[in-house]
Amino acid sequence: MAEILQYVHKDGFFHRLHPFTKILFIIVASIICILVTSIPVLVLMVAALLVLAFIGDLHREVIQQLKLVLVMSVVFVIITVITMPGGEIIGHVIPQGVPVIGGAIPITTGAISVGLILALRFMVLIFAFQLFLISTQPRDLVHSMEKLHMPIDYILMFIIALRFIPTLQIEGQRIHEAQLARGYNPGTGMLGKVRSVAPIVIPLVSNSLMRSNVLGLTIDMRGYRTGVRTHIRERKFCGGDYAMISGLCITAAMFTVIAVLLPALVF
Repeated sequence: MAEILQYVHKDGFFHRLHPFTKILFIIVASIICILVTSIPVLVLMVAALLVLAFIGDLHREVIQQLKLVLVMSVVFVIITVITMPGGEIIGHVIPQGVPVIGGAIPITTGAISVGLILALRFMVLIFAFQLFLISTQPRDLVHSMEKLHMPIDYILMFIIALRFIPTLQIEGQRIHEAQLARGYNPGTGMLGKVRSVAPIVIPLVSNSLMRSNVLGLTIDMRGYRTGVRTHIRERKFCGGDYAMISGLCITAAMFTVIAVLLPALVF
């Protein structure tokens, strides 16, 4: 299984960009996808992000997480259909032929439309943040956040949270494999997956608490509270950064013009 939000060591287009450029990329992509309610425009944004991933030689890592993204998108659509009925009824979750409860949950065009919009927004945000995180080394991210004058305590918490995601994923996979090697059989199907959760979560939480204690001691031993920090290298802007920033500015300007002159296309 591919690790989630884990830095991938490559020399692609995204890896050579300055972290500030990638932060601007995140901001522009997030603002546009949040404001847009047009499904074709959101689909175009998802396609554009996949093209950028291919250009940056990160398409394999993005596609490996596509299954999880699609599952979450389907969940968004289902929740929207159940909780936000509106528009023309095109069917029912429970067929009308079922006694007593038949036709209880209508499927409407409005609910499907809103669900698709939420799912596409989720895809855009996940792909954009994934491209940013898997192409940026943690030390470069810390250095950039320090230059933005963010408190070092918040930077540390953010980096630790990001690093714990792939660490917990790897640890959970190891615990699951160890239990299977010892003859544990939770069963098959959905019930088997539910039964396998508790034997994994309990040792996973215990190991995480132990890691937290070791991490705290390590931070103190490395002089975190001294306030003096050094950096191995200083990232500088290159030609790719200027090209990316220009493209982002043009995209933002075009979106603003279209939103003002032709709002029906994006809202």
